[in-house]
Amino acid sequence: MIHKFPVLIRETHLDTFGHVNNATYLTLYEEARWELITGNGYGMKTINELKQGPVILEVNLKYMKELRLRENIVITTELVGYKGRIGTLKQQMHRADGSIASEALFTFGLFDTAQRKLIEPTAAWLKAIGSV
Repeated sequence: MIHKFPVLIRETHLDTFGHVNNATYLTLYEEARWELITGNGYGMKTINELKQGPVILEVNLKYMKELRLRENIVITTELVGYKGRIGTLKQQMHRADGSIASEALFTFGLFDTAQRKLIEPTAAWLKAIGSV
């Protein structure tokens, strides 16, 4: 399943060069991931109740084309795989002309906040990230 999250590039996303600040890419990718899991029934309420939530372990982020003020983009999120306690998500920022402005691979897991460790993915978690 590929999740799509539309974004309008706003003034607060820009740096002094007039394009999206490098750190803002990570924020926008995170917003898209929250929309994915919340929309699949695994929002903050569930995380607080279960004491289990997502944790990012590693990111490989590529900047391919600049994003500018008032551009409409779509962020796609797709589960690449899950092996044991470790998963991989691919996210891309697509410009209106179809070109890819950025691509990121996130290594992540499900973190138990009571035990303070990574745990095996639950059925509810797998559903939330689009595996089921």
